[in-house]
Amino acid sequence: MKKFILDLKEKIFNNEDITHKDAYKLISIDINNFDSINILFNEANNIREKFTGKRVDLCTIINAKSGKCSEDCKYCAQSSFYKTEVNEYDLLNYSTILRRAKEMENKGANRFSLVTSGKGLTSNDFQKLIDIYKNLNKDTNLKLCASHGIITLHQAKALKKAGVSKYHHNLETSENYYPNICTSHTFKDRVKTIENVKKAGLSICSGGIIGLGEGYKDRIDLAFSLKELNIKSVPINILTPIKGTPFEEKTIIKPLEALKTMAVFRFIIPDGYIRYAGGRNALKDKQIQGFLSGVNAALVGNYLTTIGSGIKQDKEMIKKAGLIY
Repeated sequence: MKKFILDLKEKIFNNEDITHKDAYKLISIDINNFDSINILFNEANNIREKFTGKRVDLCTIINAKSGKCSEDCKYCAQSSFYKTEVNEYDLLNYSTILRRAKEMENKGANRFSLVTSGKGLTSNDFQKLIDIYKNLNKDTNLKLCASHGIITLHQAKALKKAGVSKYHHNLETSENYYPNICTSHTFKDRVKTIENVKKAGLSICSGGIIGLGEGYKDRIDLAFSLKELNIKSVPINILTPIKGTPFEEKTIIKPLEALKTMAVFRFIIPDGYIRYAGGRNALKDKQIQGFLSGVNAALVGNYLTTIGSGIKQDKEMIKKAGLIY
């Protein structure tokens, strides 16, 4: 296995892509095979070093509109299909959003994103958001990101004009597994939004969730779908089972299993930002290992409906890993 991993690393260093078969062999490594796992982590780290250097990108979000979502995503606390304890509220006012943005900017975040629940936005909410982004662009030095579900090309162009530089829209899982997690819209609907955003000239942030009950092939298929769409910012979430959702009884995947997946994503997308996202507290004291295994970005602060990681602690961990922010 050592020779196989090293040969793949050299292939990537020569700007060649690995195959689905190669990736499947990597992700199938037993997490109890510590020699092979450590080699995988080390070489993922070397790939990160060569293609993206030592800088870690830190982004943060605000849950700008919460709950009452029309979609039936089985993992989500904000779906109106399930009875959860999530707070529900309409679009926040500008002063609340600006206060959060300035707080995150002062703490060292590079990017700031507004996230709203729902399949998409009403025309009224969308116009309010356009005004908010224009003002944030004047009142902060943050790079602005947006996450507002399924949008049209016209809406994507309007967001860009308002000062948004990146749009977030996860594929979540493989196309084959997608019907097992959501039936109210399709994988192709998500791809269409990404295509609209690309046509508008915005960059894309798109990844998925692991631990949904998917198989290794689904994780590999997701990674290659992202690669084919030329995604360079890839958030990897670890499922946090939420009481009241259909996935409340799912078992949280083991830390080394999650880290192995992230390392394999680095082999598939060597020049991207493999981003820690929701659920990474499941890694416990192994969070630093991700920064030594190909991860080079992180969503910091609290997330949508779960508690995240403090920026101060993340900065200390990044420094300890020999990286910069």
